[in-house]
Amino acid sequence: MTSLEAVAAYLPAHRVPIERVGEELGLAPAEIKVFRRFFGLAEICREPDGTVTDLLMATVDKLDALRGREQHVRYVVQARTMPVVAPYPVNPVHDVRDALGLEHATAFALTHHACASGLLAVDLCGKMLAADGDPDALALVLTGEKTYTEAARTVPGTAINGEGGAAVLVGTRDERDVVLGYAARTHGRFNAVADELTAEFQQVYTEALAEVMLAALDTAGLGLDDVAWVFPHNVNRISWERVARRLGFPLDRIFLDNVPVTGHCFCADPFINYRTARDLGRLAPGDRYLLATVGLGATFSAMVLEH
Repeated sequence: MTSLEAVAAYLPAHRVPIERVGEELGLAPAEIKVFRRFFGLAEICREPDGTVTDLLMATVDKLDALRGREQHVRYVVQARTMPVVAPYPVNPVHDVRDALGLEHATAFALTHHACASGLLAVDLCGKMLAADGDPDALALVLTGEKTYTEAARTVPGTAINGEGGAAVLVGTRDERDVVLGYAARTHGRFNAVADELTAEFQQVYTEALAEVMLAALDTAGLGLDDVAWVFPHNVNRISWERVARRLGFPLDRIFLDNVPVTGHCFCADPFINYRTARDLGRLAPGDRYLLATVGLGATFSAMVLEH
């Protein structure tokens, strides 16, 4: 039984209006208006002087459940979107592991599913912990990246990326947030960068995301009526409006509160949204919810849990 024993989120205090990011990216005023008026974006979080390691450490610092249990951590996994997040020879996941006194733990990174790698990491860690057979063993999943480069600041025509992180403590014995089902679909033909594929990707996006959400529910033996919340990636509002229409699912049960104030924080989005909803008292014991996200390349992913 894979469970999220604790989730912490960190958002830098510094905010940048999307108009300023648009100027940095050389976007036309009309493009920026689309991001604000139709996509629902207003600002993003950014820590100008921080490093990836700083971001991850600030996130873990909020993970109170880790304190006093460090000796039980067997894996430290950085789930990230980009294959390279720091200049050689810097290795943020090793730096964080060592700073936390977790030198005994195995540390590695996952990038295979791009922005869906966070859900992949939770699923993989649960399987590794179950195979190890130690009910007290834990895995620490780290998410959050920097927008150092122009390419890291935007998903063209879709999202503006921000900086924020989430840390997830994964176990196999706690019943706080139990994983009931997981599904991922990789549509590999969209890995190539080509205008005609971009247009096709936009056409299949809604159907592919809806399909994987239903597939995750099917593995859990549940239906949409059983879902209290969807905690999505924060690419934009309009894409989730389309998914809600396709599924016949109420838009007000897709947690979009953070879209205007964080932008798209790579793999961290669903966990940040979950943490925000908990802090606002939106989740009740027994609620079933979906974490749903998409990684360029293109992987569609969803996970069903019970609170």
